[in-house]
Amino acid sequence: MDDLLSPVALAVLVAVTSWWLGTGVILWLVRLPPRLFRTSMSGVTVLLLLSLSGTTWSMRQVSVAADYVGFISVILMWSWHEMAFLSGWVTGPRRVPQDPAASGWRRFALAVQALLYHELALLLNFLVLCLMQSGQPNHVALCTFALLWCMRLSAKLNLYFGVPQVGEQYLPGHLAYMASYFRKSSVTGCFYLTMTLSTGTWLWLVLQAHRGAVEVSTGWVLLASLLGLAIIEHVLMMFALPLQRLWGWAMRHRAVTPVVPASGLPTQADRI
Repeated sequence: MDDLLSPVALAVLVAVTSWWLGTGVILWLVRLPPRLFRTSMSGVTVLLLLSLSGTTWSMRQVSVAADYVGFISVILMWSWHEMAFLSGWVTGPRRVPQDPAASGWRRFALAVQALLYHELALLLNFLVLCLMQSGQPNHVALCTFALLWCMRLSAKLNLYFGVPQVGEQYLPGHLAYMASYFRKSSVTGCFYLTMTLSTGTWLWLVLQAHRGAVEVSTGWVLLASLLGLAIIEHVLMMFALPLQRLWGWAMRHRAVTPVVPASGLPTQADRI
């Protein structure tokens, strides 16, 4: 029994630690003075290049080590997108608050404009991974990225349609306008739909992880753990819990809010 539980516990621990540490580091970096954003982006770009190398290797191998390398490589890859977005480098063509009078499709279109470049970057990254995956046996890296992307889209849709807790406290000062695209309300049908789909997927992943009597697929456990964390994050949209205390060390200092001119675009000095 111990031999069965040990690899499962290790995979769960790696997934939880990657989620906690990766989120914390990004929250800390985007709260540094704006003049350091370029340095931070350079650092995470180096990690992005290393993650592509690790992902390439992992896709060609069928082993526990390859599962871990593929998973962690994609976490590093995803961190680049998080940093690029939260630092304001890759967001969208619209960098001003939502029009209070907007509703229906116009409100949705304006929200898309606020995130467009970020979403296109994620799409491009996914297509690159699909090309890298062609003919390779290990799918952990590709599935990890797809899972992160799907759950991120789910979170964005729920924030758009309405949830009780929108988490605006996680936004750095220069992205405070993004909160205007969120809707604070009781949960909608979108929440129940996405939670049903994600929970069903999680149960399927758990069954896949335990389909063998002795052998346990590390990749399935990593994916199930990551999806479980994403489901918990969705549930917390309903409750006013001080989740930010998990990253108190990263959120101790608030980012300096850049001066935004009438155009709504950050000045060049904000990006240095």
